[in-house]
Amino acid sequence: MATTESLEGNTLNIYSCMIRADKPLGPRELVRLADLSSPSVAHWHLQKLESAGLICKNSYGEYIVKEKVGISGYFWVGKILVPRLIFYAFFFAGILLMEIGVMFVTVFQFNQLPNVYLIYLMATTLIAMGLFLSEGMWLRNKTKVDPKKKKISRSI
Repeated sequence: MATTESLEGNTLNIYSCMIRADKPLGPRELVRLADLSSPSVAHWHLQKLESAGLICKNSYGEYIVKEKVGISGYFWVGKILVPRLIFYAFFFAGILLMEIGVMFVTVFQFNQLPNVYLIYLMATTLIAMGLFLSEGMWLRNKTKVDPKKKKISRSI
C-alpha cells in the first residue's frame, strides 16, 4: 500500500514530473525535468518513492509510476497537480462576484448607496481570495515543470 506522508518538496516534484511524463524515466532525465542539482539527488528521491510503493523500476533501469495517489493539500486535474488553495481562491472569487452583483442591484435598481457593511464584506472577501490565490500559486510553482524542459529527447 502506498503512503503519501513522504511526498513533499523535491520528492513531490519528481512524482508529479513522472506522472506528467507518462513514460519510464531515469535519474538523468529527471534532473532536467525537475531542475535538480545532480542524478544522485534524483536517485535518492526515486528510491524514496519506490520504498513508498508509488513507483517501480523496470528491466532497463528506468522508473515507472505504479499508481497515482491523492496527496494531502492537492488534487489531480488530469495529469496536473493543483493545490486545494487555488480552489478556495476561486470559491471566494465566486462569493465576491455575488457581492458585487448585490451592490450593483442596490445602486442601479433601488438608487441607494451600498451599505458600509457590504463594502467591508467585499474587502474581506477580496483579501481572502488574494491570500488563497497567492499561496496556491506559490505551491503550484513548486511542483510545476518548466515548459522549455518538458520535452525529453529519447534515442533508442
